[in-house]
Amino acid sequence: MISKFFNFEQLGTNYKIEILAGVTTFLTMAYIIIVNPKILEAAGMPFEASMAATILTAFFGTLIMGVYAKRPFAIAPYMGENAFIAFTVVKVLGYSWQTALGAIFIGGVLFTILTLLKIRSWLANSIPESMKIGFAVGIGLFLTFIGLNETGIVKIGVPGAPVHVGNFHDASILLAIFGFLLIGFLMIRKITGAILLGIITVTLISFLFQIVELPERWISLPPDLSSLFLQLDLVGALTWGFFAVILTVFVMDFVDTMGTLIGLSYKAKLLDEKGELPEIEKPMLADALATVFASLVGTTTAGAYIESATGIEAGGKSGFTAVVTAFLFLTALFFAPLFSAVPSFAYGPALIVVGMLMISPIAKLNFDDLTEVIPVFCLIILMSFTYNIGIGMTAGFIVYTLMKTLSGRIKEVSTGMWILAGLSIVFFIFYPY
Repeated sequence: MISKFFNFEQLGTNYKIEILAGVTTFLTMAYIIIVNPKILEAAGMPFEASMAATILTAFFGTLIMGVYAKRPFAIAPYMGENAFIAFTVVKVLGYSWQTALGAIFIGGVLFTILTLLKIRSWLANSIPESMKIGFAVGIGLFLTFIGLNETGIVKIGVPGAPVHVGNFHDASILLAIFGFLLIGFLMIRKITGAILLGIITVTLISFLFQIVELPERWISLPPDLSSLFLQLDLVGALTWGFFAVILTVFVMDFVDTMGTLIGLSYKAKLLDEKGELPEIEKPMLADALATVFASLVGTTTAGAYIESATGIEAGGKSGFTAVVTAFLFLTALFFAPLFSAVPSFAYGPALIVVGMLMISPIAKLNFDDLTEVIPVFCLIILMSFTYNIGIGMTAGFIVYTLMKTLSGRIKEVSTGMWILAGLSIVFFIFYPY
């Protein structure tokens, strides 16, 4: 019954593959359970309650993605957006986190309306193939950069040399390199579950040699959510002075989700012959509802996670992958100490490997046409080096329309791309740098 509901036979998958993929996705993004509350704690949001809000949002959004949209994508509060709220909106601009949650609620409602009116899907389908290639490649390099940073292989440097190689005498870095090579070897040998096996192996070795301490307890009671639940300030968010914040939250989530969905779908070969994701409104609606839910329970903008690529690479093709990931997030309400014990140098190599695999679509880019190459280059580079998917995509939209116009090929720019470029320009004007 379940296999029929998720079209296992048509997709060429089965329970074993989907469960493996769901577990892989969860392990590569379980860090959000701890990291998101840590970041929001800087805004004055209680850590324990924020952890519960993070887990519940991931469960809610990912379950809708699996059951309703039937896609192997996981949803959780976005990295980048959480830092924007904590450090820019609250710390620099001086607004309360309650007002910030109000802005997120407004953005989520707008996403829902635009999705139901099919405006978001129309805009997504107006994006040319070269930009879709850029999304996939950019996400790949972004994942690689995250993985390198999480493992310590690359670390923050000094002015003039902003990044620096990590200390290769460090056991955790050596284990990360071992994990990368192990996953690569297992994939070459076509071993099922290579990515998951790599993560588990490195984690167990780190426990065995006491590089990482075993958690003192494996089970915990669910944190109290009451201090964040329904604490959003809508009145404060609906002021002219807060317009720049609402616009930034809206555009960042709008383009992040669109780029992530298209980039992952391109790599997973889920796009049809027109280069479009069939029924794209469904995953977009899952994202929109997750954002509304996030603001109500007390956390930041949620959307499709690029780490879903690890589950897709592990063979996940149906919504059942997302369902497995969703319920693993739910169990984290009780087993947060266990899941958070997986060290970053264990899951980091998986992100590097998947990032490597996601850059393959670049071979399909027509490098003889600079009006296509220049925008894609800007998109990929800025997406990675600003550590922000939204910045790279909005820059790509602007440069694409500019290059086509200046080269006398303005007719190649669709109406949707003009709208996206215009929205991107407004975004850069009002972005609270």
